[in-house]
Amino acid sequence: MSLSVRNLSMFALMALLFVTVGFVQSWDVSLALLNMCIISAIMALGVNIQWGYAGLFNVGTMGFAALGGLAAMLVSVPPVAGAWQAGGVGIFGGLVAALLTVAAGVAIWRRTARLGRRRYWLTGLVVLVGYIIMRAIIDPAVEAIEAVDVTTAGFLGGLGLPIVFSWLVGGIFAAGAAWVVGKISLGLRSDYLAIATLGISEIIIYFLKFEEWLTRGVKNVTGLPRPVPYEIELKQSPAFQSWASGFDTNIETVASLTVKLCYAGLFSVVLLVVLYLSEVALRSPWGRMMRAIRDNETAAAAMGKNVTSRHLQVFILGSAVVGIAGAMLTTLDGQFNPPTYQPLRFTFLIWVMVIIGGSGNNWGAVLGGFIIWFFWIEAEPIGLWLMGALTSGMAPDHWLRLHLIESAAHMRLLTMGLVLLLVLRFAPRGLIPEIKR
Repeated sequence: MSLSVRNLSMFALMALLFVTVGFVQSWDVSLALLNMCIISAIMALGVNIQWGYAGLFNVGTMGFAALGGLAAMLVSVPPVAGAWQAGGVGIFGGLVAALLTVAAGVAIWRRTARLGRRRYWLTGLVVLVGYIIMRAIIDPAVEAIEAVDVTTAGFLGGLGLPIVFSWLVGGIFAAGAAWVVGKISLGLRSDYLAIATLGISEIIIYFLKFEEWLTRGVKNVTGLPRPVPYEIELKQSPAFQSWASGFDTNIETVASLTVKLCYAGLFSVVLLVVLYLSEVALRSPWGRMMRAIRDNETAAAAMGKNVTSRHLQVFILGSAVVGIAGAMLTTLDGQFNPPTYQPLRFTFLIWVMVIIGGSGNNWGAVLGGFIIWFFWIEAEPIGLWLMGALTSGMAPDHWLRLHLIESAAHMRLLTMGLVLLLVLRFAPRGLIPEIKR
């Protein structure tokens, strides 16, 4: 079997799995699973750009996805007029003080090189004084904002724009954070880079949880506007009622499936665009240069390539893709919930997707995103069916049967480990390995 036929067969098998879920469980479940798989595939593409192209070991994916979610909230939520009146001026003044502090710190650092160690003390003193001034301005404003209608508001809100715009803004937020992170941590050894990115992503999550004047923190922001119609709007439309009457099911089911199909169409467009641009970049001279740097940094530097600068470039690009996917995920959920950003979901699973699919191959990253998320969700119902079949001969109240059925929820981690072991054993370079050109 040729490589292309083999690859097409694996994607066809994934399509068959979605169809099977549609018939066995419901088409509503199948389409919801498909939408999450598409978003996961986009995140896997972002990590593949960093690791597969340049060998950057970034385990801070969670933080960049969270920034995408923040963008979705800030762009789509209407501004809270009472909060702006209560503390908007103070927040603006605090941000101005922070910017002036940064500018003063940079200026002092650049102009005091001849002072030796006193340079550090002088710069630190300027930053400390600026921080105290900023907090003195911003803290009263924060207290006033968080006291405004605590049950439904307590934050500044957003811009009230269509949420689709936030997908681009999420990429910009993540790219900006990646530039700062890259300036600090790129050039370190791979293990130090991993520690630095993980720590910075935790700092981002901590900020989102506790800066309630901006994000509402653990109180969550719910009811984000959709880029697709609401089910109730469809059910009230005479044209949709006439169209839905041709199906052998109730109108509620048809409306729900229609909404999920609209989401799948939007997400698929983004996935295809990102995949196309990733393939063009990988096959270009830039892509060949990045792979050369990945394989031998010393030789690439000897040929005149600025390794650190190129690493920063690819780090920003990959993080921007993750930020776009993070904004799409919050759009699909309809809420921004900072506590839900966990390393297991937004770092470990994304890395498993890239490893399973094939590091350095964009199509492999997409396939890995579909496979891992599919089995991550379906492992529990499959486990329940399996445990029920194995214990079918036992009494309904038998202790072993009850224990096995209760343990079916833990099949997720077992399934992930089993899939990872099997692929690493029989396809160590991934299901669709990198093509050496």
